[in-house]
Amino acid sequence: MSAQSERYTSVAITLHWVIAIAILGMIFGGWYMTDLPDGAPGQYFLYQMHKSVGITILLLSIARIIWRVMNPPPALPDDINGLEKTASHLVHLGFYGLMILLPLTGWLYSSVSVKLDVPTVLYFAISWPDVPFVEGLKTEAASGVVNFIHSKLAWVTLALLALHVAGAVKHELSAEEGVLKRMLPGLFGKTDKPKTPGRGAATAFGSAIGVLAAVTLTPPVVSALAGSGAPVSADATFQPNWIVNTETSSITFSGTHDGNTFTGEFANWDAAIQFDPDAPADAEVRVTVAMANATASQKLYEDSLPSPEWFNSAAFPTASVEILDITSTGDAAYTSTARLTLKDITVDTAFPFTLNINDDAAQMTGQAVFQRKPLDLGQSSDPNADWVSEDITVDVIVEATRAN
Repeated sequence: MSAQSERYTSVAITLHWVIAIAILGMIFGGWYMTDLPDGAPGQYFLYQMHKSVGITILLLSIARIIWRVMNPPPALPDDINGLEKTASHLVHLGFYGLMILLPLTGWLYSSVSVKLDVPTVLYFAISWPDVPFVEGLKTEAASGVVNFIHSKLAWVTLALLALHVAGAVKHELSAEEGVLKRMLPGLFGKTDKPKTPGRGAATAFGSAIGVLAAVTLTPPVVSALAGSGAPVSADATFQPNWIVNTETSSITFSGTHDGNTFTGEFANWDAAIQFDPDAPADAEVRVTVAMANATASQKLYEDSLPSPEWFNSAAFPTASVEILDITSTGDAAYTSTARLTLKDITVDTAFPFTLNINDDAAQMTGQAVFQRKPLDLGQSSDPNADWVSEDITVDVIVEATRAN
């Protein structure tokens, strides 16, 4: 067998087909998901998977380029003329550029998009941040330009693919020695093994993993160094007569997203309570909540909460709640009003609760329902509640002991 029939390395063949199939799936899948009406079942899942696969293509392309540099491909057969060899090299260079540019422009579009201002969580497990330093570009105009470039690159990819396939078929059907067997050994004829064994797998794939680690681990490390977990204290001008046990108390929230229930919890809060069961109308209750410490049942939701259109915890680190107009309705049941101030917006809602006092120990259980729109929550990406429910339920359990 002549050297002209030398095949590619197994790593190069595997990466070639995995990336090619992934890119084609992304193009056609992207067209499908963008044609769906807003809020269609499963649409949000498709967007997250689209972004996840796109970042995977970027990482695999980094490995593919490094592998190619360390393992030059076999030379084209001598019976292919110079012009066709030049065209082949240019098409391959175009593909390598698109393998990087397509996911990069997709990442940039996700970072500057106003309509789709939601975090990227790779396969709903690994947080992937926005492109750094582009917060000021988050406008309709900028996202429109980036989306235009991203979508047109898909058409360029299909055009290059047509040239690539046409060239391969032409060489297979003409008198020239075919080239398909070099990338599909066994299906289109026998080939020689690569002249030199493949080398550098650890470098190629290690570099891709290194990029993944650097991008995903930098934000939490920076956040940890900045520090956001200091306990908060309730801002009260009165003298509390109950001491809250925050270890056994909780403030949780729930709603629906894309038809599925989600839950969350505020992990860092404090309450100042002055309450006499014989004079509930004179009670004073104030709660302060650290918004940056909110957790959620899924990584995607948790990553969304600190963003500007949701809690905007960087600009508004705390929220406050006052419990007003407490009235006893008998059998340990009470009605009241919860006045929430979040992002400098104040809203009132009903807050019924039950309170059981046993000597110096008390337990309160209550529930309030807040609407997103009055609080300016998610109004850029989901103003019509197509994905996230308009009503968010907040459940509160407080255990406290009477102060001396």
